[in-house]
Amino acid sequence: MEPVTLTTDRLLLRPLTLADAEAVHAACQEPDIPRWTSVPSPYTREDAADFVGHVSPAGWQDDSNYTLGVFTADAGVLVGAMALVRLAQLAAPERQAEIGYWTAKEQRGRGYTVEAAREVIRWAFEDLGVERLEWHAEAGNEGSRAVALKAGFQMEGTVRSKIVRAGTRRDVWIGSLLPSDLGRPTKTPYLPYPDRA
Repeated sequence: MEPVTLTTDRLLLRPLTLADAEAVHAACQEPDIPRWTSVPSPYTREDAADFVGHVSPAGWQDDSNYTLGVFTADAGVLVGAMALVRLAQLAAPERQAEIGYWTAKEQRGRGYTVEAAREVIRWAFEDLGVERLEWHAEAGNEGSRAVALKAGFQMEGTVRSKIVRAGTRRDVWIGSLLPSDLGRPTKTPYLPYPDRA
């Protein structure tokens, strides 16, 4: 897929470039980012250069992971990163994806990540035809959960022993968002189980 640029009132979401490596490196020195995400720890300048120069572009090229840097529209300051990860072929009947994000410590508490998530959700549903969007985070990551709830995700529960971090299996919170949750149409009809109707 060709990389896209998305905008909101306050933000510019665009593919990361090598020029962003230093800002990404600096943001990922904050302990909560590697604690709650798959970002390596310690996070080196080489990790940042590899992420923006190779990993992120490769995801766009093979249609597996669409990573966008989130920047303030006025000053171009890095707010964080947001990715839409394909869970199945978007052209296939499943049409599912997962959203993930991290936010630089200095930019938290301003509503930027929720604003960016809402725009990525709009893009996923309207332009990519996603019919089920998932969010998950290690159980206990209240910040990520708060963003997901404000963006409209419905919490579905806890998946036991889902991920391994630092050699330990950990539980994961999971939520989903359907186009119908936001009053949007979907190509494939949905027949919920009767107790969810």
